[in-house]
Amino acid sequence: MRYFYDTEFIEDGKTIDLISIGVVAEDGREYYAVSNEYDADNASLWVKENVLSQLPSRLEFERKNRVLIADEIGQFVIEDSRDEVQLWADYCAYDHVALCQLYGTMMDLPPNIPMFTNDFQQLWGMHGSPQLPQSSGSSHHALDDARHLFKCWNFLRDRFVTDGFSR
Repeated sequence: MRYFYDTEFIEDGKTIDLISIGVVAEDGREYYAVSNEYDADNASLWVKENVLSQLPSRLEFERKNRVLIADEIGQFVIEDSRDEVQLWADYCAYDHVALCQLYGTMMDLPPNIPMFTNDFQQLWGMHGSPQLPQSSGSSHHALDDARHLFKCWNFLRDRFVTDGFSR
């Protein structure tokens, strides 16, 4: 089972402070959470304008602590632990670190969550960087970006299935 995810975060070159995470499972299930632990005062103007401004209000959407988010993601993924689990993200390096930090370190990840994330940018480049479908959601909204990533991955799979693309 493949899981396509995106995180939004505040970073200063030393710290990655999770704001939100969106995950779309290959079977269509979705998970979205907003942390109640990030420090908005540390956000750059760009993050404030492009990420924080898109978050659902606290009145319409419950914010969660990182321990609860980690537990919920573990349960979301563990439903398919009998199958090989693949993680996919776009420009995945910081996303993977943000995911690992929910559990402590990479060594603390639950056994059903891989210690690496596949990078969509590498896959896209290996297939000639074709024009991808446009996003129908908001850019820099974790769940919308995860949905778009899933759409783009399917686009490449459908286009290159005869070109050695792994199902």
